[in-house]
Amino acid sequence: MASGGKRRRIGVALIVCGAVLLAGGAAAAFAWVNRVPADPLQREGFAALEHPLTPAQQLVADADDPLACAVTFVGEGAPEAPMLQRQDALYQMLPIPVQDGRVFGGWYATQADAAAFIVAARVNGADPVVCADQQVELFAGWKSPEENVAENAQIPILMYHQFTADPEGESGWLRGNYAYIGDFEAQMNHIATTGFYLPTWDELGAFIDGRLFLPAHSVIITDDDADQTWFDLAVPVVEKHGVLTTSFMVTAYRQDPPPSIYVLRRSHTHDMHQAGDDGKGRMVNWTAEQIAADLSASAGVLGVSEVIAYPFGHHNDTAKQGVTQAGFEMARTIEPGYVEIGTDKLALPVVRIDYGMGLDSLIRRIG
Repeated sequence: MASGGKRRRIGVALIVCGAVLLAGGAAAAFAWVNRVPADPLQREGFAALEHPLTPAQQLVADADDPLACAVTFVGEGAPEAPMLQRQDALYQMLPIPVQDGRVFGGWYATQADAAAFIVAARVNGADPVVCADQQVELFAGWKSPEENVAENAQIPILMYHQFTADPEGESGWLRGNYAYIGDFEAQMNHIATTGFYLPTWDELGAFIDGRLFLPAHSVIITDDDADQTWFDLAVPVVEKHGVLTTSFMVTAYRQDPPPSIYVLRRSHTHDMHQAGDDGKGRMVNWTAEQIAADLSASAGVLGVSEVIAYPFGHHNDTAKQGVTQAGFEMARTIEPGYVEIGTDKLALPVVRIDYGMGLDSLIRRIG
């Protein structure tokens, strides 16, 4: 016969077991009524099914990268799918939507900015990716073809070459090619602080086609040859002011990686920056097939076939054929002028910057 103490212990154990069973039964009943699995691991899966990730969240989850940013596009004509970008880089290849009878006016930080076409809030490949919780929304703006024409935008492509830290300039026959770095500093500060829009090359192409609105206060900054003075003197200024620039590289001579996120590497050909048989550049001496092969080699190094700068500015119809065969859309000359709607994409004009051209000179040319 069990003692009193033992009977009490058995009674307590029975009570505890009953309580556990009741609790389990209550949980099971709750789960049955609410159709939620009783098992905690199953409940996690159930919750995931009940609250699926948005496309943007899924894109970030799949990337498994703390610097990933999912861009969602909002507005008429906007792509439905989000786009993955990186927060340590500039925006890459943002879409340029097309709608009949309308001209795309760009991407903006807010709906209100898009409606008002606030240039300072327009986002493109000249801007660093900034997002909260690895997501950001961009809003579409649209213009009419009449508004696009009325803007009368004339886009200057600035052309620099070498740079010097000597205010008196360099000597020799290339003296004019050397921009004084103090002038360059003042010019980049002016562009960075007075509301200029800095189009990317794909935007310029769409603008020429009449598919994209560019504000009249726009400018493209380029350097030819990727001289060492570009790396040593100019790039720190570019980085300081955060202005998008293009370095046209002769890839047979240099294949340096981008020195800054604000520097695009584009083709100055692979090995055509030399004189041909008639003393002019190879670009006007070679066949279209030879030209295309050279440019394809350059594109292979740079990882992009988009725009080239003709060596010495020399070009003809055969050169244009070679450029097109190699898959490039645009080519820049050294002819003076401004890019407008309808400009020949294979003969883009420039605003040349020579030694002695200071800030006032630049302002007279680009505003």
